[in-house]
Amino acid sequence: MSESRRLYEEAQRVLVGGVDSPVRAAIKPYPFFVREGKGPYLFTVDGNRLIDYVLGYGPLILGHAPESVARRVMDYVGKGWLYGAPTEVEVLLAKKIVNHFPSIKRVRFVNSGGEAVLTAIRLARGYTKRRKILKFEGCYHGAVDYVLVKAGSAAAHFGAPSSAGVPEDVAKLTLVARYNDLDSVERIMRGEGNDVAAIIAEPIMANYGIIPPREGFLKGLREIADRYGTLLILDEVVTGYRLGLGGAQRYYGVNADITTLGKIIGGGFPVGAVGARDEVMDLLSPKGPVFNAGTFNGHPISMIAGLATIEVLETTNAYDTAINASRKLAEGINDVLGRLGIEHVVNWAPTMLQVFFTGGEVIDHETANKSDTKLYLRFHDELLRRGVFIAPSQFEAIFTSSSHSTEVVEETLRQIEDSARVIKYH
Repeated sequence: MSESRRLYEEAQRVLVGGVDSPVRAAIKPYPFFVREGKGPYLFTVDGNRLIDYVLGYGPLILGHAPESVARRVMDYVGKGWLYGAPTEVEVLLAKKIVNHFPSIKRVRFVNSGGEAVLTAIRLARGYTKRRKILKFEGCYHGAVDYVLVKAGSAAAHFGAPSSAGVPEDVAKLTLVARYNDLDSVERIMRGEGNDVAAIIAEPIMANYGIIPPREGFLKGLREIADRYGTLLILDEVVTGYRLGLGGAQRYYGVNADITTLGKIIGGGFPVGAVGARDEVMDLLSPKGPVFNAGTFNGHPISMIAGLATIEVLETTNAYDTAINASRKLAEGINDVLGRLGIEHVVNWAPTMLQVFFTGGEVIDHETANKSDTKLYLRFHDELLRRGVFIAPSQFEAIFTSSSHSTEVVEETLRQIEDSARVIKYH
């Protein structure tokens, strides 16, 4: 019996489903357990080395355990790791974020991306004195009741719960539009706009594969929000610092009213953040009436890891390496699958991509759902057998880091060719 299988059987006795997040159980017949990570590699308890393109689902843009970040964290741990009082490092990290995001003047650190979204929605409601929010089908914003909502019946714009335990009365406060479809947003806002506190969107749908915005979509959301006096929340938990120092907002040339951040700003440690202009942020406690608090807000280890990560991104060619790796990988997958005559689409954004086994373009949740998810899982399984780890779900992303050198990508493409031949001919 493998060590991973033994650990999984033990885990099933004490953890729900043997895991602490559902996607980890997607690898069949059981997930591998990790011993350590270094650079672009994971090393399992079974002695296997995997080229990692999951990267903790996005935060490890420098790869695993980069020396400069690890050294700063270890130095800090020696001084203690929780004080219940402010530290200089949270101020330094906040100054970085304010400098890089023109739409952000002040920051509140929280503990996860989901908590950041919850705080952003509460803040938008406190600012506008309105009840409803508008989200997009397929955009994921964390395990928060107000956004665990899918489209309702075709006759209504009101959302329906997508999880047991979310009351219908809560879901009815969430309106659901179609991503990359400004007309669907306009139709909803004409009827409900005077009670919509915020439009919330992932600037790139990074939790439904990778689905970039069509030209003009984000700027169109900005215009609609302004017209109806609604706040625009851009959820940059994934895209913030992955597309560049100013996130998707700088990349696409649009500013949010409220921004949520996570992942990279903690360097792989738990963190989230909310940022906006002064008049919005000043509504948060202790200055204003919108409550937020947390013992672990601004946790110093997450702060120092995030600060160290961003300083590397500012001062090295890390972005160039990670972006080139993602582009070369996307082009290579297109080439291999094209030569083999396997119907597919590869969606790409800097340092992120995903392959969909479908014939048409993938622009929203509906077209993504036409992809052959069973074929994707076969592709994943074949790659895993050959030492390459991509997300075990069609609706996650493939990420690259500055540790994914040309040699690592070329090795990956050789395994992709072998895997593609198996799914084509067997």
